[in-house]
Amino acid sequence: MATVDTFIPDIIQTTFFSGYTIFNTVVYTLVLLIFILAIIKMFKKLEIDPLSIFFSIVPFIFLGCSIRALVDNGVYPKTVFLITPGLYILVGLLTILSFLFSVFLFNKKGIDYRYTLFYIGLLFLLPNIILFSNLNFTAIFYIFITWIFVSLIFIIISLLVLYIVNYNRYSNFYLVLEKIINYKINFSIVLAHLFDASTTFVALEYFNYSEQHVLPNALNQLFDTYITIFPMKIIVIVAVLYIIDRYFEDTTVKNLLKLTVFVLGLAPGLRNILTLAIATI
Repeated sequence: MATVDTFIPDIIQTTFFSGYTIFNTVVYTLVLLIFILAIIKMFKKLEIDPLSIFFSIVPFIFLGCSIRALVDNGVYPKTVFLITPGLYILVGLLTILSFLFSVFLFNKKGIDYRYTLFYIGLLFLLPNIILFSNLNFTAIFYIFITWIFVSLIFIIISLLVLYIVNYNRYSNFYLVLEKIINYKINFSIVLAHLFDASTTFVALEYFNYSEQHVLPNALNQLFDTYITIFPMKIIVIVAVLYIIDRYFEDTTVKNLLKLTVFVLGLAPGLRNILTLAIATI
């Protein structure tokens, strides 16, 4: 297996920079939890709702994903700071610093920090956008058709279930679906993860890519198809949103967790579609 162009020892490259294993997945999760706890304290100190930057951080998500896609296709070198997890730590720190600068301008000049953060992200993203050319529109078309189709199925089934169980409006099942369909943040999170699932499905089934994550690979081996990623995503994300809404009362904690889940869905989806879009098939 090829090593990463970096100064770190080979054993660390093999463990953390050569695909996903159960061990490094657990380590990444623990690091993410520590990162989240630190960010919660930051938002509490600033007295700002994390969901206020829900859409402002989208350019930064694009930034990380576009860099990773350009690395995958040999445009950028494969170094420790340009692949997982180094890249996302770097982009995460850049996002936080940009956010703090935006809040500083808001306190000093009254400039809306949400717009400042958004435009800073666009500024960082611009050089990468210029590098995207000769796009594979066939892959993009397959992904969006799949995403729209699966999302419509999810919406229709959810509405049907809501209608069927409408007589018991206080059942947990009804309340969960109602919060997903009627609350735009929850709905956006589900759509982000269905987008990620769609990009993965198309890449694996139609363009001969391989899956690096442990659970999707296990399900594929069990059922001999990657279509299982869609129900897996829906079950996991709906369950996670239910737990967040049901058991977390602190608004800052609840909303930051939702923001994190959104990023964890949109980021890999964007990386996949951008990788496919500029790949030579």
